[in-house]
Amino acid sequence: MEMTKVPSYNEMIRQSIQEHWFMDSMSDYGLFTFQYKDVARIIEKLHILFEQAGIQSGDKIALCGRNLSRWGAAFFSVLTYGAVAVPVLHEFHPSQVHDIINHSESKLLFVGDKVWPNLNADEMPGLQGIISLADYSLLVSRSDKLTYARENLNRLFGEKFPNRFLPECLSYYHDQPDEMAVLNYTSGTTSNSKGVMIPYRALWSNCNFAYKVLGDEIKPGDKVLSMLPMAHMYGMAFEFTFEFMKGVHVNFLTKIASPTILMRALAEVKPRILIVVPLIIEKLVRKAVLPRIQDPKVRMLLNVPIIGDRIRKQICEGLTQALGGNFYELIVGGAAINQEIEQLLHDIGFRYCVGYGATECAPIITYNDWKDHEVGSCGRNVVHQELRIDSPDPEHIPGEILTRGLNVMLGYYKNEEATKAAIDADGWYHTGDLGVMNSRGNLFIKGRSKNMLLGANGQNIYPEEIEDKLAGMSLVGECLVVQKGDKLVGLVYPDQEQVKKLRLSRSDIESIMEQNRKDINPNLPAYAQLFNIKVMDVEFEKTPKKSIKRFLYQNIEL
Repeated sequence: MEMTKVPSYNEMIRQSIQEHWFMDSMSDYGLFTFQYKDVARIIEKLHILFEQAGIQSGDKIALCGRNLSRWGAAFFSVLTYGAVAVPVLHEFHPSQVHDIINHSESKLLFVGDKVWPNLNADEMPGLQGIISLADYSLLVSRSDKLTYARENLNRLFGEKFPNRFLPECLSYYHDQPDEMAVLNYTSGTTSNSKGVMIPYRALWSNCNFAYKVLGDEIKPGDKVLSMLPMAHMYGMAFEFTFEFMKGVHVNFLTKIASPTILMRALAEVKPRILIVVPLIIEKLVRKAVLPRIQDPKVRMLLNVPIIGDRIRKQICEGLTQALGGNFYELIVGGAAINQEIEQLLHDIGFRYCVGYGATECAPIITYNDWKDHEVGSCGRNVVHQELRIDSPDPEHIPGEILTRGLNVMLGYYKNEEATKAAIDADGWYHTGDLGVMNSRGNLFIKGRSKNMLLGANGQNIYPEEIEDKLAGMSLVGECLVVQKGDKLVGLVYPDQEQVKKLRLSRSDIESIMEQNRKDINPNLPAYAQLFNIKVMDVEFEKTPKKSIKRFLYQNIEL
């Protein structure tokens, strides 16, 4: 790969603030808005607090709370000071939060008001202070200087900028490409989470990728709706940091969005780009599109030339309007999308595409614009990144997906063994995912190598492929396929709405599942057929990315 000169990321933050000074930057949807100049002011005030708390460049500062404008402003204040941001998912269990704060050796913690009551400051002895994300007040201070600075912050800010606070006053820490910017703890679907060390070059590279593929479509003053957690690299890179650099107005849904709130926000904000996990779009399609298409009369008309096209266009228009009607494309990522749902989106001509990434690549690995999207694939290798399949025949035999380039992490924090296992001597990052790549360079994921099951005669079984079929069967809300000896079992949490609506008893549900099993097996190879289906009483436990925590169900009693 040619050597790319990586510019300073903090310099890009500074330029964006200066260029968009009087424009809207971030809003807590329905509550208040910060302009870029307000964010600049917060950054300076927080820098005063960091200085007084004795924070040095390279020290860690953690952020744990729902998406909020103050979370966003605090994040940029950490980077521009030269400290390392440690975003912690607010959905983590309090003991996990304590562990991450301690493992990362964070000196300060910004915390949301919903998270704070469940935490215990005594469990995090290394912190100098804990700052509220509701109003930046000090919740805990273990330093007199920090307490003094917070009590006198406006006066200290006035002394620092005695004339007026203007765009030309900004001066930020000058970062180096290989310096750690973010320490992001993975959700840990298969084991305990690891601290991924993300360098500035990876942040810049992801941002530069977004500029190249979306820069002409997304303009300063456009709006986006932030629905994914910013503590996750997918939401952070493509719903927040890229937009901030572009002068886009980010609207945070600060509460858990019920479908009604979400629809209202989409209609009001009219986002220019939509970044979603499959769960959101699948639910929408199942509620809004499938019932229409399954109507026998409509089904018949869909096969009539011209009329069929007109109906598909109407359905597509309805779905587009439900999502605000103004988006260039909807990008699905974070997990695999159900094939039936994807085929449907394709058939109606909906503007969607599927990307693929990993926290370790901050996050993007493959992507394709909706106009070039190939059904079932998750796009092609992105700029600043190489991609290869570790297989004797990458087009036909699945092999591990390997990638190398500017996006790749520095390694796992304080875990040399895991780093060596993930990044080989030639700099290739081993994703743990299996795929094939066609002659056009499109990547097709075949499952996680960690999830692969071995059939009785040594066949490779990818549970995701069975789950994809099972998910489309009647009454299946969520499902998982596990192996018991040499038999495969489907675990299903039924669709509760349907159960209530049809007033089904436990034995009704079980006989429907048995029918599902009989219907699905003829469509599966003999070695991948289901021995039985077990009905689950409670929803599956999930990671923040909404993937089921598989490892919890491997040894389930049947």
